[in-house]
Amino acid sequence: MTREVRHLIGGERVGTPTAVRENPARPGETVAVSAAADTDLAGLAVAAAQSAQPAWAATPAPARGSILTEAAALLLARADQVATDLTREEGKTLAEARGEVRRAVDILRFFGGEGWRANGQTLPSSLPDTFVYTKREPVGVVATITPWNFPIAIPAWKIAPALVSGNAVVLKPAELTPVSVWHLSEALREAGLPPGVLNVVYGDGAVAGRALVEDPRVGAVSFTGSVEVGQLIHAAVSARRARVQLEMGGKNPLVVLDDADPARAARIAAAGGYGLTGQACTATSRVICTPGIHDAFVDALLAEAARYQPGDGQSPGTLMGPVASAEQLAVDRSYLRIAADQGGQVLAGGAEPDGLRQSAAVVVDVKPDHRIATEEVFGPVIAVLRADDLDGAVAVANAVPFGLAAGIVTNDLRAAHRFADTVQAGVVKVNRPTSGLDLNVPFGGVKGSSTNTFREQGSVATEFYTWTKSVYMGVD
Repeated sequence: MTREVRHLIGGERVGTPTAVRENPARPGETVAVSAAADTDLAGLAVAAAQSAQPAWAATPAPARGSILTEAAALLLARADQVATDLTREEGKTLAEARGEVRRAVDILRFFGGEGWRANGQTLPSSLPDTFVYTKREPVGVVATITPWNFPIAIPAWKIAPALVSGNAVVLKPAELTPVSVWHLSEALREAGLPPGVLNVVYGDGAVAGRALVEDPRVGAVSFTGSVEVGQLIHAAVSARRARVQLEMGGKNPLVVLDDADPARAARIAAAGGYGLTGQACTATSRVICTPGIHDAFVDALLAEAARYQPGDGQSPGTLMGPVASAEQLAVDRSYLRIAADQGGQVLAGGAEPDGLRQSAAVVVDVKPDHRIATEEVFGPVIAVLRADDLDGAVAVANAVPFGLAAGIVTNDLRAAHRFADTVQAGVVKVNRPTSGLDLNVPFGGVKGSSTNTFREQGSVATEFYTWTKSVYMGVD
């Protein structure tokens, strides 16, 4: 089935679908044809949001939340179809797609409940007969720009806190994955979200995305994507003194100490590095081993890599789907060549199967200054490095410009705590894969991975989409 995907502006589907998206696992199979917004159409979406926002903000927060809860129920009822469409357009396995759709459902439910918990503070005043309280006010019109690797979960975790806080949203999803956001926006529309409160524009980020970023009517921009684009957005939004939230790249380390079980450590590394085809900002891309476990770990990781053979995500038994695009595949393969040129040994993943398929890769003899150890690849590629001890491993882990996620495999509780205290990362995992998050927990990075201001997910997510008003009420 080929779905025609149009923009959502002011509650209406508009635009002529022209951009073709094919199934990355089945070349020639068209999944969707989507519209592409120009600057003027992006401006119309902002105008629709600006017109709808005051009435939406005046709607009681519990009523706003109830619409998110109803949308969650609608999305859950059609979860199988949504997951199938997600797999067909992005490539991940059906099991991974089902998990992502369920995550989007749970996000909507969580923030639906936040409508009942929206609050400020009551504070003492130094003045007599004066009552002081704070309240959270919506920013107004918010633009969210989302990537292709989690095409329904990331849009959900950005727009849900924005909507329940009383903002109107213009969402610009990635060009590669238009259908997933179509399902999300349809669920919200059918749940009773007023026209114009959520608008969706598809198309080229350099056109539609740039128009949203530069529009003075947009009070806040939340972006997840590459460092290069994030830096451009930061400069543009900051120049007009609007609010900006960026979640960007990662070069996430997993430290494996001598006391760990090699097979268990390899399973954790493979789940974090090869699951989702390595196309996650929190994916494990470096493993740093201490001397006593290095060789046994590499042997165990090679056995795991052999299990993660790329295949069609719709086929039963597939553990790893194809790469999402030819451009990403070229990046994966170029980094393997670079690694070999710099002295690394590609022990697995060097073969180049047909189609958009990258085999799970293991690269050893990697030094901390090698490009494959310092630059984001965003594919199923794990570089294995050595360190003398825990302190040396932490030093290697921190010697990159990113700081999103980090993990350690050990049975030593003191080592685990020391690692958590000293590693430079916004998310720390002990004996768990670096990928995978709880929706009620704050998420974000440090250094080049994030603006490191407002966190996403959990109750704190609404802070980016609101500002604090302090009220002094004289009662004499």
